[in-house]
Amino acid sequence: MMKIAVWDTYVQRNDGIIMHFDILVPDSITDQDMVFKFGENYLDTKPFKTEKITTNECRLCHIEQATPEMINDIHIKGYSIIEMENC
Repeated sequence: MMKIAVWDTYVQRNDGIIMHFDILVPDSITDQDMVFKFGENYLDTKPFKTEKITTNECRLCHIEQATPEMINDIHIKGYSIIEMENC
């Protein structure tokens, strides 16, 4: 089983609403700039603009076991996203 690092992320949309999502990466990835880049890649898929991701909005939360869906996303994109609020 793969262990993943969960990065708890909050980003303000251009309409003032706060998005909440988790960026999931293999626990071997510790470079926060790489995690932020994955988050920016995800945000680029949205039809609205957002603020940039920084350490104020994105922090390592915990390590957990990856599900098969998360593992598949990581093999394809290098990361997985769990959308929580206003995504």
